[in-house]
Amino acid sequence: MIPGEFEYHAPSSLDEAVALLERLGDDAKVLAGGHSLVPAMRFRLALPEHLVDLNRIDGLAYVREEDGHLAIGAMTRESEIEQSSLLAERYPLLTDAGRVIADPLVRNRGTVGGNLAHADPANDHPAVMLAYGATLVAQGPGGRREIPVDDFFVGLFESALQPSEILTEVRIPAPAAGSGGAYEKFERKVGDYAISAAAVQLTMNGDTCTAARIGLTNVSAVPMRALGAEQALVGKTLTDDVIEAAGQAAAQECDPSADLRGSEDYKRDVTRVLVKRAIQRAVQRAKGAAS
Repeated sequence: MIPGEFEYHAPSSLDEAVALLERLGDDAKVLAGGHSLVPAMRFRLALPEHLVDLNRIDGLAYVREEDGHLAIGAMTRESEIEQSSLLAERYPLLTDAGRVIADPLVRNRGTVGGNLAHADPANDHPAVMLAYGATLVAQGPGGRREIPVDDFFVGLFESALQPSEILTEVRIPAPAAGSGGAYEKFERKVGDYAISAAAVQLTMNGDTCTAARIGLTNVSAVPMRALGAEQALVGKTLTDDVIEAAGQAAAQECDPSADLRGSEDYKRDVTRVLVKRAIQRAVQRAKGAAS
């Protein structure tokens, strides 16, 4: 199939793009990497009358540390996340996810901001940013505002972005001493959406976990944190029994749907296993092991 008719806009500045969205209203869609929007348009699941393409706007693609956080421009390609030596050394959870997003062709074009703004619980970045406790920066007619990631995903394919706002940056707090993270994903084949995946970021003091955040992929209608699993870890010495309890908690609190990838019970048990694996690898990294 082919898309319906639409008018194409290629603003050269962020202010111009915001003004276009404000003027065009609900008839407009933002085009970043296009890997979610364009297929939806081809199958007539999305019929925007206007496309506002962000690819000609300078200054929206970067990866850098500043002022105590990692800043990622919303138009940064997934391939840069995958290949960044800074991320591999300091933010391995993000590197883990970057390596398993779709396939190299998609990663060469897809963007971090597009992945998040689409608010698809099957995408990988939402769980990762929930685990990191990230802040998302949006630009709109009223200026710039910061949105905590815990408040960003409000429904299925629905974010806290206003219709005339554009996601411009993602900010991840710099890791504290003794921190480690990992992303574990299980999929039917390379490039597929996850049956389940777990993003874990924690801080250790010796063998004791002092802080933990866990995000889950594709086992709920909205990208979610596994709060019960986090509580099972914090303040505890991370023995095998404690890690198993965290995995069990995540399995109980997630809300998967049965489909061709598996039954609800199957997905819950996969989630249990992946959370345990991610915790174990995060602990190793927190203690300085390369993995």
